[in-house]
Amino acid sequence: MIRVASAAWPIDRHPDWASYAAKLEAWVAEAAGNGARLLVFPEYGNMELASLLDPAIALDAAAQVEPLADMAGDVARLHSDLARRHAVHILAGSMVERDERGRIVNRARLFGPESGAGFQDKLILTMWERTHWTIEPGAPQVTLFDLGFAKVGVIICYDSEFPAAAQALAAAGADILLIPSCTDSLAGYWRVRIGAMARALEAQCFTVQSPTVGAAPWSAVVDANVGAGGIFAPPDLGMPADGVVALGELDTPGWTYADLDLDALAELRRSGAVRGPAHWGEQPQAPPLQLSIR
Repeated sequence: MIRVASAAWPIDRHPDWASYAAKLEAWVAEAAGNGARLLVFPEYGNMELASLLDPAIALDAAAQVEPLADMAGDVARLHSDLARRHAVHILAGSMVERDERGRIVNRARLFGPESGAGFQDKLILTMWERTHWTIEPGAPQVTLFDLGFAKVGVIICYDSEFPAAAQALAAAGADILLIPSCTDSLAGYWRVRIGAMARALEAQCFTVQSPTVGAAPWSAVVDANVGAGGIFAPPDLGMPADGVVALGELDTPGWTYADLDLDALAELRRSGAVRGPAHWGEQPQAPPLQLSIR
């Protein structure tokens, strides 16, 4: 059994770095104190650091990219220290970073109590990211992280609305898919939630959705945030019939916890009423589309 914690993270305005660090440490200490071993923070959770910039830059999506990317190293060191001191694994809130080729991407980093950080970049950009911003999609690859007690993958927000990444991670043995999200409407929240539940069904794994919440009119990027923390399972043998393991209150900051039984998940994969991953190859291949013009 492994306790996971999903953050419904409020976007706050900070007067200085110490304020941000104190907030993050309080959240990590609370979850660790409640027995969580895997803590999940949302997509763009660390974009609240734009509040440390000039107000005009915080209101300019393009102008804030470079100075925020410059903070990524300090953000990583803080999370690494917290993971070590509290003996937990932390998926940090994603933020803009420079990748190995110098491109600006949306990157979520995973930290452990003993090991170095790994990361996953967002693969598919939303229409807003494509038309109003200057970031690029990450390299077309996903990473399976072996935490010892579970194998996890990360699928960032919009990526959860497509099956390929989840299927690749499930085929590699993922037990839990972490889905950090940032949505500015109820419809957006539900799109990601439906995606998270669909991925749990088809990949026969647990999924953990962590959202940003609250209004931040001082920010050009995370100004409106709607969501609820949620942990989901395949609705089958030994799991909730509706697939909902735990669900937080909509737009309410705080942690949502769940104790995930990986032995029960393994039994479901062996004996469940459906065996999605085992039967993927049986899907009929559609013939080439024939177009008729009249």
